[in-house]
Amino acid sequence: MFKSHVDESSIINKVGEKVGEKIYTQLSEKQKTIIATMLNNPTISAKELSRIIGISQRKIEENIKKLKKKEIIKRIGPDKGGYWKVK
Repeated sequence: MFKSHVDESSIINKVGEKVGEKIYTQLSEKQKTIIATMLNNPTISAKELSRIIGISQRKIEENIKKLKKKEIIKRIGPDKGGYWKVK
């Protein structure tokens, strides 16, 4: 599951503050974990997210697409060398 040197609950709380409570409550646990991981490591790839979270890369990409559509996350720069911005 989510492995990090930062406390997951504190990141999730930060996600709630950043995203807004209404939107935050509509997110799946996997989406919350993706956001928390991106906050902890903005340069993380979908492949790394897949390995850390324990779901397929395809599912990670589907969730990223949904989060982008909701304007919760945005990719800044190219796939290689870019980073994730959580709005």
